[in-house]
Amino acid sequence: MKTKLTWKNLFFIGSMLFGLFFGAGNLIFPVFLGQQAGRNVWLAIIGLLITGVGLPLLGVASMGITASNSVFDLASKVNRPYAYIFTILLYVTMGPLFAIPRLATISFQLGIAPFVAKNNQGVILLFFSAIFFIATWFLSRKPSELMTYVGKWLTPIFLILLGILVITAIIKPMGSLNALPQNQYMKAPVLTGFTEGYNTMDALASLAFGVVVIETIKSLGITEPAQIAKDTIKSGVISVIIMGVIYAFLALIGTMSVAKLPLASNGGITLAQVFNYYFGSFGSLLLALIAIIACLKTSIGLVSAFGETAEEMFPKFNYQITLIVVSVASFLIANIGLTKLINYSTPILMFLYPLAIVLIVVAVLSPLIGESKWVYGMTTVFTIIPAFFAGLEALPKIWREISWIQNILHLNKYLPLADLGLGWVVPAIVGLLLGFVISKYKLSIEKR
Repeated sequence: MKTKLTWKNLFFIGSMLFGLFFGAGNLIFPVFLGQQAGRNVWLAIIGLLITGVGLPLLGVASMGITASNSVFDLASKVNRPYAYIFTILLYVTMGPLFAIPRLATISFQLGIAPFVAKNNQGVILLFFSAIFFIATWFLSRKPSELMTYVGKWLTPIFLILLGILVITAIIKPMGSLNALPQNQYMKAPVLTGFTEGYNTMDALASLAFGVVVIETIKSLGITEPAQIAKDTIKSGVISVIIMGVIYAFLALIGTMSVAKLPLASNGGITLAQVFNYYFGSFGSLLLALIAIIACLKTSIGLVSAFGETAEEMFPKFNYQITLIVVSVASFLIANIGLTKLINYSTPILMFLYPLAIVLIVVAVLSPLIGESKWVYGMTTVFTIIPAFFAGLEALPKIWREISWIQNILHLNKYLPLADLGLGWVVPAIVGLLLGFVISKYKLSIEKR
């Protein structure tokens, strides 16, 4: 029995976790941030790293600090019924009803669609997504092998391919970092970068992937809870360091691209143009490989995490059967109804995100404030209503125009920081302080 992991194993687990986090969306949005931020790019990067890297790290750390085996285990610190509701909503929306099908369609749009005539794209997507989810299922069958498949194979290949672009851009920059900043990056680059990092929703992913990291550490022979906690946090640090470095380089490439390329409506367009600028037609093939690998490794992690958590919550569920069900459902949704599902799933994600962050923050602070259910419960209760407002804000426009929803959204404007999408922050702090005071009062009574 091992008492601690070697740094080599920790590096591969960190590499695996980075691979699970870093999908095509993470590849695209730093480039767009760089184009928009212009000469303020370094300030924007600081803001981005605080939330885009800091929140995922805290998410992984929250598992380690509280010695939780999964997000269900962590959410149970509020209460068990809440843990069931929160975990099911999290995994269904981060799983087959939103994130997993979107990974197939994004990798298709970036990697395959440029080579296919528009009238044939529906049929080609059918075949591509079938192969994509067969590969996802096959590589998810053995959770203990994820470190090998993702950490030792897919992530290094991804980094090598992406490194070709980064090194080329450094040696032969497209321009300087003196481009004019756009929109909110002119006045508040740090805060705007902060909000962009917040909007990646990687804090949700950190909770979803926590179970994968913990099970991987256990599969390597670590059984002592305190050591599992330490190794989980160390792996998280390695992961976010890699992520932060890549975010910074991609943002800088985006800024330098303004000298040669027009401002684009999204980072995917800019990234494709950058690859074409440096590598011509070969660039499209290189981007295709990078996008497909980026999405595949995240898909593997989400499907595996879904299966492991389902088995923990409902012991009668079989991991292997769950993998098949999730993979098939994701395949069907990717081909027949993703756009509509995104419209319905996004409000759920926006509702869950504040709840996930407060769960993470309270868990990380637990060595200082304790693990009283009053602290977890009151913080969550005070966050639910503004989180509900956030969900309503993300509804399709036609729904937001319903009169009673308009009335509720009007109330949301009175919350501090609501214009930044952070209307839940002040109520959450109030709930945290109130829960802490009540927990101390209850403790003092028990000691008498």
